[in-house]
Amino acid sequence: MATLSPETEQNLRQLFRRFNHFMLLMWRLGLGRFINIWPEVSGRIMVIQHVGRKTGKTRQTPVNYAELDGEIYCTAGFGAVSHWYRNLLEHPEVEIWLPNGRFQAHAQDITDQPNTLPILRQVLINSGFAATAVGVYPKTMSDAELADATESYRLIRFTKTQPATGKADLLWVWPVLAGLLLAIVVIWFKRLYDEEDES
Repeated sequence: MATLSPETEQNLRQLFRRFNHFMLLMWRLGLGRFINIWPEVSGRIMVIQHVGRKTGKTRQTPVNYAELDGEIYCTAGFGAVSHWYRNLLEHPEVEIWLPNGRFQAHAQDITDQPNTLPILRQVLINSGFAATAVGVYPKTMSDAELADATESYRLIRFTKTQPATGKADLLWVWPVLAGLLLAIVVIWFKRLYDEEDES
């Protein structure tokens, strides 16, 4: 990561954590495709469903990503300390939620493989405001500047193995909201009709 004070880095981690909670909620409501319609600002966002290395519980983490030649890539911008990254090392078989569906995938850290800087650059371009928020400018930095600024980053490749069957688990919210809205409209019209009838 670009040189940041510990306090600034901690504040950014908290900000991204809150943003991730919001993004995960959008995916669970079935809005994942729609939050990807303005990638220049919000970035291209997918969700990794992974297994906690200590708890064994299922976790979901929204991340920015790039798709190149059928492979999916993301980066751990806070480096190897990221819990989700360490979970992937322990349990590389994951599920990824993309705008065009959910897939079982195998995760692999390719940070130390040769010629990965162009891939990392594209992931960071696809991150919208997130990269610039930490002082990384992937569209204008030279290769040397980008490599220096992202020295602690980890680059992960996801190879899709088969489609997954899961769906957004909060889709039931929409018919409930539609029912409530309909009830409000019916009550409003009934009161309006009653008032006209009395006049």
